[in-house]
Amino acid sequence: MKKRDFLKGAVGGAVVTATGLAVTSCSEEAGKAELERQLADAQEKIKELEGAPAVSTDKKTAIKWRLQTYAGGPLAEHVIKPSIDAFNKVANGEMVIELYTADQLVPTGELFRAMQKGTIDAVQSDDDSIAAPVDVSVFGGYFPFASRYSLDVPVLFNQYGLKEIWEEAYGEVEGVTWLSAGAWDPCHFNTVNPIRSLKDLKGLRVFTFPTAGKFLSRFGVVPVTLPWEDIEVAVQTGELDGIAWSGITEDYTVGWADVTNYFLTNNISGAWIGSYFANTNSWNAVPPHLQELFRLSMDNSHYYRQYWYWGGEAHLRTKGKKLKLTSIPDNEWKQVEDEAKKFWDEIAKTSKRAAKVVGIFKEYATVMEKAGRPYRYG
Repeated sequence: MKKRDFLKGAVGGAVVTATGLAVTSCSEEAGKAELERQLADAQEKIKELEGAPAVSTDKKTAIKWRLQTYAGGPLAEHVIKPSIDAFNKVANGEMVIELYTADQLVPTGELFRAMQKGTIDAVQSDDDSIAAPVDVSVFGGYFPFASRYSLDVPVLFNQYGLKEIWEEAYGEVEGVTWLSAGAWDPCHFNTVNPIRSLKDLKGLRVFTFPTAGKFLSRFGVVPVTLPWEDIEVAVQTGELDGIAWSGITEDYTVGWADVTNYFLTNNISGAWIGSYFANTNSWNAVPPHLQELFRLSMDNSHYYRQYWYWGGEAHLRTKGKKLKLTSIPDNEWKQVEDEAKKFWDEIAKTSKRAAKVVGIFKEYATVMEKAGRPYRYG
């Protein structure tokens, strides 16, 4: 009930009371005096109510989102769940985000379309895996040797212009808003049999990301696409020879270290580039203060992953008991690094925007090399 309506009711009640009294005793002097007193009391009550704060009984309905991550359950516990739990707590009932893990609502490869249609409200993934229809999607996930360390990713986005390029690219796509990018872990092989030379890669059936698989196929690797939850069994049954999807932290976290035996210390990328996306209508329906809260939530997740992976990779390489470490000699691995340069140039030819991104990667690599240690070694 609104304040104005309440006041009208109060006045109406006073008038009815006064009228009833007037009918029964208006001919008597005492009744007249009582009538005047009642009216005076009613007027005084109205003055008091006018100075009181308005009371609304309208209940606000909480905004509800369904967000699906690329990550399976055990991994999601680290890469996103803590930040979503914190968001829901601080939102204090104004907004609730329901978190779903890999393929739980929609297959990962269909996430972009589902979000665009409004089937789900938001996504955490790389651009590559969700088949985002933009020319920068090839750079999501593991673009070979685009980064050496996880800190390279936020620097590239916030200081070298990738953020504005991603905003421009997704601004051309209807129904989806790109929100933020961050760094994950490096890309290594964990396999059933050891890898000690490039020749050991030939014919190797591995689960990996689309662009990474395309690049690795140049060395004889056979990329295999399977649902995330099927990977462990696929290794056990021999359908897969290994995985090139993560660093050693995830291998232990999700159980892959239990079904493989070796971990190759050489990597084709120092950090996976992942992003947050939202259905545009869903995002626009969120009030500014909750949008800002969600941005803080994303930053919180980016920060958590920086130290979780960095510390985890070193700890499990030195303390882990499940995987034996192997390496390909540097002079032989240089062939992979040199081939990546050719791959970059091929991708640069696909669009002007892709060429701009590749140009930024080259500029950044030059700066890091000139800066020397600890930015780059050797």
